[in-house]
Amino acid sequence: MQAVYWRDTEPAQLPALAAALLSSGLPGLLDAVPAYGSLYVEFEEQALPADTLTEWLAAWTPGDAASTGRLVEIPVCYDGEDLGAAAEFSGLSVEEVAQRHSSQTYRVRALGFVAGFPFMETTPPELQLPRRASPRAKVPPHSLAVAGAQTGIYPVEAPGGWNLLGRTLQAAYDPHREPAFLVQPGDRVRFVPQPAGAPLLPPIEPLDLLPEAPQFPALEVGQPGALSLVMDRGRFRAGRFGLVRSGPLDPQAAALANDLLGNHPDAPLLELHLRGPELSALRDCSLAVTGLGLTALVDGQPQPPYSTFAVQAGQRVSFRPSGQGRVTYLAIQSGFEASTFMDSASTDLKGGLGQKLRRGQLLGTAQPMLAPVRSRQFLPWWVRAGTGGPLHLRLIPASTGEAAEPALLGPTYRIRELDRMGARLDGPDAPGGEITSEGSPVGTVQLPPGGQPIILLNDKGTLGGYRRGGRVHPDDLPRLVQSGPDREIRFVADGIF
Repeated sequence: MQAVYWRDTEPAQLPALAAALLSSGLPGLLDAVPAYGSLYVEFEEQALPADTLTEWLAAWTPGDAASTGRLVEIPVCYDGEDLGAAAEFSGLSVEEVAQRHSSQTYRVRALGFVAGFPFMETTPPELQLPRRASPRAKVPPHSLAVAGAQTGIYPVEAPGGWNLLGRTLQAAYDPHREPAFLVQPGDRVRFVPQPAGAPLLPPIEPLDLLPEAPQFPALEVGQPGALSLVMDRGRFRAGRFGLVRSGPLDPQAAALANDLLGNHPDAPLLELHLRGPELSALRDCSLAVTGLGLTALVDGQPQPPYSTFAVQAGQRVSFRPSGQGRVTYLAIQSGFEASTFMDSASTDLKGGLGQKLRRGQLLGTAQPMLAPVRSRQFLPWWVRAGTGGPLHLRLIPASTGEAAEPALLGPTYRIRELDRMGARLDGPDAPGGEITSEGSPVGTVQLPPGGQPIILLNDKGTLGGYRRGGRVHPDDLPRLVQSGPDREIRFVADGIF
C-alpha cells in the first residue's frame, strides 16, 4: 500500500475531487479522504502506479456543483454546558450567542474524529473559544460544539475538548438511516434554533451485523469472552465519512485462517482478545485458529496453533491464554454469515457498526455444511523463530515525498499500552508537534508535542493533527500487535533485514 497527499487543488474543491476520484473506476484505489488543505489518497501501486494517479489528479477540473454543495438545515437547542462561558468570552448574552452562531452559514470541510463528525468553518470570530484546557471524558451524543474557528457535532458519545453550545435535534449520523450521514464534505449548513426544552435525541443504536436467526446455525455462544469481534479485511473507501478502517489487527493471521479452510480472503471471521469465548457446536464443522494470543481447546483438548480442526455437534470449543501473544482469529468453513455496512462486515464499536459477541447468540455460516477440511498447519516464519527479545520495526516514509524521522532510528522504546486504536510507546522524546489535520495510513508513527511516539492502528481516527515520523512497514505490524506490554521496540531503516 502507498499513500500520497495531494495539495495542488483549492481547499474548497477537495471534497468534490475526492468524490470524483472514488467514482473514477481507477484500479487499486483504496481510499480518498479530504481534509482542510490536502487530499489523502491510499492505493495499491501494483494496480495503480503513482504517476498514473497524480496525472489523473492534475487533470481533474471541477464542475459548477463542486464549489456549492448542498444546503442542509439542522434544528438545534442552544442549551449546552458551555453556553455561559461563550457568553462571557464574547461579551454577549446567551440569547445573542445562539443568534450569532445560527446566523452563519458553515462549510463542511471534512468528516473525521468519529463517524460522521463534521468539521465546519467558519465560526463567528466573537465565538471562537479555544479548546478546553481539560477535555471531557464523555461528550454527550448530538452535542453542538465550537473550538477556535471550527464548529462540529458529536454524533456519538466520545471524549472531547470542544465547547458545548447545544444539541442537535437531528442525528448527524445514524447507520440505520439512508443516508447514514446527514452532511458530507463540501456541504453548507445552517443551524435553526428551536425552543428550549425540546426532548433529548436518543443515542444511536448499534447496527448488528450478525443475523439474529442465521440461515445455517453452527455455533452457540456460551461465554462471549472479553472482546470477540467479527472482522473481514476492513472498510475501505469510507474514510471521507469519518469511518475507521477496522479489519483485523493481524491481517496475515486473519488471511491465513481463511486460506487454511479454502475460504474467500474476505470471509468474515472472529478476532479474539485477552480471553476467548466458549462455543457449543450445533453441527459438525471445520474451524481454523491463527494468531498467538489464545490456544483453542475442543472438549478441553488443546489444538495446534495456526491449524484447522474438526468439531462435531455437541462439542465445546474454548480458549485459554497462550502467554505468547495478544490476538487470535477463529474462522469457520465458508465464513460466518454477516451483513455489511459500506461493503464490510467488520466491527466498528465507536461507529456503532456491529457488537461484541453476546451470551446465547447463534453464529451461522454463509453456506450449508460442506465436506470437512483436512487438518492443516502453517506457522509464519517469525512464529517459528520465536517472539522473544527486542522487536525491530522497519520505518518507512508515511507517504511518497516524505522522509522518516531520523531521531526514531536507534533508541529503544517500550510498549506502554496497545489496543485497536494504537500502540503508545515510552522512551526518548522525538521531535513532535501539531500539523493541520489530515489522513494517515495504518502504521503511522505519530509524534505529539510531548515527543512520545504512537503507532496508529486500525481503529485510529481518519484525521490526525500530529506530526508524522514515518510509518511501520506493513509486513512488520503483525509482530507488533502480537507483542505484550513492556516489549522493547527499535525502529530500523528499511532494508536492514
